[in-house]
Amino acid sequence: MPFSLPRLRQLFPGFLLSLTLALAASFVAASQGGPAVLYALLLGMAFNFLSSDVRFAEGIAFSSRSILRLGVALLGGRITLEQISALGWHSLVGIAAAVVITIGFGLVAARVLGLRQRFGILSAGATAICGASAAAAISAVLPRYPNHERDTAFTIIGVTTLSTVAMVLYPVIARLFGFDATDTGIFLGGTIHDVAQVVGAGYSVSHETGDTATIIKLWRVALLVPTVVGIALLVRLVPPGETIADAGGSAKKAPLVPMFLLGFIAIVIANSIGLVPVPVGAFMGDASRWCITLSIAALGVKTSLQALSKVGGRAVGLMVAETLLLLLLVAALLKLA
Repeated sequence: MPFSLPRLRQLFPGFLLSLTLALAASFVAASQGGPAVLYALLLGMAFNFLSSDVRFAEGIAFSSRSILRLGVALLGGRITLEQISALGWHSLVGIAAAVVITIGFGLVAARVLGLRQRFGILSAGATAICGASAAAAISAVLPRYPNHERDTAFTIIGVTTLSTVAMVLYPVIARLFGFDATDTGIFLGGTIHDVAQVVGAGYSVSHETGDTATIIKLWRVALLVPTVVGIALLVRLVPPGETIADAGGSAKKAPLVPMFLLGFIAIVIANSIGLVPVPVGAFMGDASRWCITLSIAALGVKTSLQALSKVGGRAVGLMVAETLLLLLLVAALLKLA
């Protein structure tokens, strides 16, 4: 059995370490402000020396992958189909198009810059959809490669930093564009990477703007499902040894639709037809946040700061370019509407 008593004993030290780091990160975020996910990653990196300790290795690996997938599935407790449909087809299609264009740009630009195309997919997916959560989900279905954890950690740091900057600057930019409360909400929800920063920016403008921004953001979160399925299909189609799927064909053994995404879809449907009580949905949202924070802490433990420093300026430039492209696409959508 996968969770026999000996197996649980093997997982417990690494899981407990990850949980402790997640609790510490949440405490720092609550007392000092800032994103708990970023604190969890940085705290985890401080304990990288434990990643080679056999007592912690299995639990850290379990926390960074299985707990992460559970957290992504539970994100569905925050979304209903009614919320999404209330936005109108124009906004939904426009935001979806911006997501697709941004990911396509990341794929092409990474190759032009001499970076791995999988890093382009990872960084663009995180930028276009929902920040650290998307980075973690996309990372979970990409074939493994030597710098997999390093690139994932770098993406999470980059997208969280850019999202925090956007939370401060984008409301000002929205005023410069002359957007009303609703359009400002669409702009903020369609461009800022992480959910927490979208909420912070939106409600700093007005309650109406905050509500609209949150729903638009949840639509982008919902796009995580077709995006990850598309990536899983892509890495199946590219032969082993090619640019995207060069991990010895391991992607061919993975299911096209991972179970955690099926869970996400099932929870969204259940929530939409009223099978999930409001308190349970709120609990799922909180549990999702905790699972993702814990898994990112575990990822941090697996990430070497020395290795992270080798990513280089081209990767930074790519993420900034992806962010600016998304901003321009959503602004153009609103101006041309």
